[in-house]
Amino acid sequence: MVKVRDSACVAAPVLLGGYGVVRLLSGHGPGIGWTVGHLLFLAGLVLFVPVLLTLGDRPGAAPVVAAVGLLGLAAAAAQVVIDVVVGLQANDRAGMNVLYHQVQSVPGLLPAVYVIGPALFYVCLIVLATINWRVLGWWSPVLLAVGTGLALLSLDLIPATAVCFLFAIGPYGVRRTDRRLTGATQ
Repeated sequence: MVKVRDSACVAAPVLLGGYGVVRLLSGHGPGIGWTVGHLLFLAGLVLFVPVLLTLGDRPGAAPVVAAVGLLGLAAAAAQVVIDVVVGLQANDRAGMNVLYHQVQSVPGLLPAVYVIGPALFYVCLIVLATINWRVLGWWSPVLLAVGTGLALLSLDLIPATAVCFLFAIGPYGVRRTDRRLTGATQ
């Protein structure tokens, strides 16, 4: 499990970046690009589970922050699953919009799955990086905040978001792996 946690610190942002690149290249409508991109994103979100668990493995508030982050992560994953299903069922962007309207009109779904839930994941990831700044580096929460802000500005900036996330948390997984291989204590 430790190896998965360490690898996830690198793989999760890389998969997020893969989604961003596919999204830029394939457009914003249904098709193979839409589906592949969203499956990359979903895989990346799944790999953020061990990242949150690793960063939350500290005394104090960290486990609670990680648990709330996992709830937000579940909401973000639900959004991506909805996107995949809508993309598979619609023939064009207009059809997608009709399906999105139907799904998002379910009471409580819009704030839980599209607004508040995913925001909890990103905020908790930044908070956990702040809690772990001595291990990650002072720049880690800054890069996570910048990356999140870029994605909020435009989904077209998701590849840049992924780069920020990779430099924020990727070295943590690499350093932990290096320590295990060299026999150094953690």
